[in-house]
Amino acid sequence: MAEDGKTVDDYDFSTGDAGSSHVFNSEAGQIRVGGYMCIKDHPCKVSSVSTSKTGKHGHAKCNFTAIDIFTGKKYEDIIPSTHTAHVPFVVRKEYTLMDISTDNFCSLMDEEGNVREDVTLPDYPDNFGREIKSAFEEGKSLVVSVLSAMGHDQIIAMKEEAEGK
Repeated sequence: MAEDGKTVDDYDFSTGDAGSSHVFNSEAGQIRVGGYMCIKDHPCKVSSVSTSKTGKHGHAKCNFTAIDIFTGKKYEDIIPSTHTAHVPFVVRKEYTLMDISTDNFCSLMDEEGNVREDVTLPDYPDNFGREIKSAFEEGKSLVVSVLSAMGHDQIIAMKEEAEGK
């Protein structure tokens, strides 16, 4: 029993979730082209940044144009360069495609042998999900890249697995 009267059994560590956020804060003036940021709660890759001069109210402003990494939709935002912008944690990981179910869920295996079955074939870009499915049905051994950000996972690329692996 601890000093505060709680026992170690009162804490639940079974989920492995540390309560971490999907984003971190960064000064808007530090975000560059090719970097990531959230615009209207969408994870985006920055395609252009322009900075205006300091005005009579004292703040230089950054004009951002960015593309949603999951849908391809273009977003724009203007943020004072010294203010905080949200930057998503973006992770790209490769998996071997093992199977595709009838409802388009993919069975994916990583290099450690862990299997996940919670990712569906993508709708964006157009026909990409159908390309993956037809290549898989032809018997090709495929490796797919899954991009994860803000609690969303999506297949964004595929390639044929090299022989001899």
